[in-house]
Amino acid sequence: MKTILKTFVLLFCVASFAQTTVKGTVNDASGLPLPGANIIVVGTSTGVVTDFDGNFTLTVSQNPPFSIQVSSVGFETLSQEITKNNETLAITLNEGSFLDEVIVSASRTPERIFESPVTVERFGIKDIKTSASADFYGGLENLKGVDVNTNSLTFKSVNTRGFATFANTRFMQLVDGMDNSTPALNFPIGNLVGMIETDVQSVELLPGASSALYGANAFNGVLFMTSKNPFDTDGISTSLKRGMTSQEAAGDNTYTDFGIRMAHKFSNKFAAKVNFGWLKGTDWAATSEVDSDMIGGTRATNLNYNGINVYGDEVSTGIKEVAVALEALGVLPAGANALVPNVAVSRTGYNERDLTNYNAESIKADWGLYYRPFENDFEISYIGKVGTGSTIYQGINRYAINNFFQEQHKLEVKNDNFYVRGYVVSDDAGDSYDMVFTGININRAWKDDKTWFGEYAGTYVQSTLGGATDAQAHANARAVADTGRFLPGSAGFQSAYNTSINDPDLTTGSKFQDASKYYHADGNYNFAHLTDVVDIQVGGSFRQYSLNSSGTIYTDYDGAINYSEFGAYTQIQKELELSADAKLKLTGSVRYDKSEFFDGFFSPRLSAGVTVNRNHNFRASAQTGFRNPTTQDLFIGLDAGRALLVGSAPNNLERYSNVFNVSQTGQAAFGQPSTITQTGSAAYNSSYTASSVGMLGVTGNPADLVVANPDVVKPEQVTAFEVGYRGKFDNLIVDFSAYHNTYKDFISTEIVVAPLYGVAGDGGLSVASIANGDYTAYSAYTNSRAEIKSYGASIGLSTKVFSDFDLSGSYTYAKLDEDKNFPDFNTNFNTPEHKFKASFGNTALFENFGFNVSYRFSDDYFWEASFGNGVVEQFHTVDAQINYSVPSIKSTFKAGATNLLGTEYNTAFGTGNIGSIYFLSWTINN
Repeated sequence: MKTILKTFVLLFCVASFAQTTVKGTVNDASGLPLPGANIIVVGTSTGVVTDFDGNFTLTVSQNPPFSIQVSSVGFETLSQEITKNNETLAITLNEGSFLDEVIVSASRTPERIFESPVTVERFGIKDIKTSASADFYGGLENLKGVDVNTNSLTFKSVNTRGFATFANTRFMQLVDGMDNSTPALNFPIGNLVGMIETDVQSVELLPGASSALYGANAFNGVLFMTSKNPFDTDGISTSLKRGMTSQEAAGDNTYTDFGIRMAHKFSNKFAAKVNFGWLKGTDWAATSEVDSDMIGGTRATNLNYNGINVYGDEVSTGIKEVAVALEALGVLPAGANALVPNVAVSRTGYNERDLTNYNAESIKADWGLYYRPFENDFEISYIGKVGTGSTIYQGINRYAINNFFQEQHKLEVKNDNFYVRGYVVSDDAGDSYDMVFTGININRAWKDDKTWFGEYAGTYVQSTLGGATDAQAHANARAVADTGRFLPGSAGFQSAYNTSINDPDLTTGSKFQDASKYYHADGNYNFAHLTDVVDIQVGGSFRQYSLNSSGTIYTDYDGAINYSEFGAYTQIQKELELSADAKLKLTGSVRYDKSEFFDGFFSPRLSAGVTVNRNHNFRASAQTGFRNPTTQDLFIGLDAGRALLVGSAPNNLERYSNVFNVSQTGQAAFGQPSTITQTGSAAYNSSYTASSVGMLGVTGNPADLVVANPDVVKPEQVTAFEVGYRGKFDNLIVDFSAYHNTYKDFISTEIVVAPLYGVAGDGGLSVASIANGDYTAYSAYTNSRAEIKSYGASIGLSTKVFSDFDLSGSYTYAKLDEDKNFPDFNTNFNTPEHKFKASFGNTALFENFGFNVSYRFSDDYFWEASFGNGVVEQFHTVDAQINYSVPSIKSTFKAGATNLLGTEYNTAFGTGNIGSIYFLSWTINN
């Protein structure tokens, strides 16, 4: 018996430690190595990735025969049978179509993009290498149906299917499963503190409502960015770009972008990686001096001038009222106010270029520890990310974001069937400041508003009595009031500037102060391995917000504001064989979400896809989406100059209050005190529409006033229908989709005017308050009373021409269907009706040499946002690059240019014109 037992143990040990080694190389059809190709043992998760030279060594415990699968993004997948140990292979992959690429975003499970139940776009390693954009994030604007609005050099906002400002709270951005929206602002600030190009594995984008699987913020779509796992891709890779930016306003300036990735697989159980990236350049200078109140006007043509990129001139008042007050004080002789016209006059402002140095910088790092205790797909990981940088952000005002800091920390446990993760995201506004209030408070540091307007009115009267014309009197008045004004570059200006940007009190300063965070946990389990009947997934998420702006943004004057939301979902998917060459995939999912302030919502999604001959897929889906009001919708309390922003959470309206001066007429004729304290509830309970107040100023008829009293904000819903087709005809690939969205309780802002005394609608005292200028403008967060719909379609075509040249193009149509009877409500659709994109290139024009040229056209459209409204002109732009690989030193060199033709354009009202970027890059081992 002992002999038998010993023999059994010996055989067991031999079997346990038997190993099969397979070596080889993977090349493309032209003979170039394919780094990053995946080699996986069929039926397992065991595999390796090729190095920069396309080499691999695979060691497994299986005895031959068994099969391996070799795949690479953009190439056809190949299966190879292994029949003996120490076999050496030379594998060639033929270029395939993007339809064969595997995605996980559409259904939270791996599937061919061809069979996805909804529209999905993908941007992989090959696309990054061939992109003519200066960085991979900018390359996303070449994807079909995608809008990329450029806020600044380092802040681009990605969106799909309309309704976007730079504060894009309808679009979710996930990096390795983590939401990287900033806690303070509640939306992602591009890739400022995001991914490093050398660590990008893939980018997937879901256009349209995706709430059924991804929750409240996945309303317009989701961008998924996935990094390389050090178990699969180790070694050191680096990239250096050097060049210049060129813009008429800012001139020619140096541009540097450096990234390095270091990863090591210590064993089959433990791996780690570290990434570092640094970008530095000069931002696109915004220098428009066009009058935003009289588009096309100037200071010379408008006394109440408010230049688009001129700040401080937002402060204005009616000089007749000032003259009345001075007369009452005996400063002006009796009856002098009769000489003064009833017009508004604004203070002289400062150009934006005098209030910022336009430094654009991004410094980011991340690291990861990965542990596979059983040497299989079960993995425990910790990932940390930190980033800091400087950029320009345009919201209600223009903000210089300096030394902004954000960090993320995540713990995750997962295998092929489940994941559970938890992470925290926190930020610090650093040295950021509001440039509008910087201009306002430099003026006030030199001379307070009361004195300035008093000198203006007094000089106007004196000039008129001296025989001056109206124009001469106004010119004299401004010259006197501006005497001694701090000029840019002077010691007085610099001192007032430094004081302002370090003071968070907006009555005297402009510092943007915040240290908010949120905690998030989510998980998913896929039961597909347990049953062959249907594929079932369940999952859920929880998020806790902690807002901490010390009262400078939110109404958190007395401590952090905390609130939470949670959600749970399930999805069932079934594939049916219709015939030998046709199959039907049915998918149904539903999600329930609940915020502590609102009733819960169910978001269902149904989709069906029919695949014929593997080359034709027809799909249709119907789904609902919802969006909870954001942190700003609920808790903001901010005097933005043009209007007061007040969130409408149940306990927020009374938390926000402000003290307002009452006119002399209001005090004398209506017995009002000199100041009145008003809370945010006035915007929602006693207000008129801004358009009707404007009409009253024209007609003088109180009957023109329309009571606003908007409802407090509640969740927004959308019902979305989509159809699509993907097909392959020999070398031609077609991808088409069309959608129709209907919105309920659409969230946005409504401009309202609240009288300081009386109650809106009383027909008496409140009318007098408005007529006397004793009122406050609010930007109220509410839901549209109008019916809002949108619809659109996209088609993409790609093919090979001249045997091996890649040619592709896409056209996108987008349209807003809006009830025009509510002029004070802003939808912020901000999307061109027509977009066309095209690309032409060859990855192997000759040995080791390739090129690519990309073209984009955008129709003109009307930009509507809190900073200002105006037409964004149509534009055409061309990007181009050539690249050369040197395998002996594992390097690729690229020379590229964005906006090669040099015709400057912009994608939003109020931003700087986008110039050109010219760069050379050297990428090693990537």
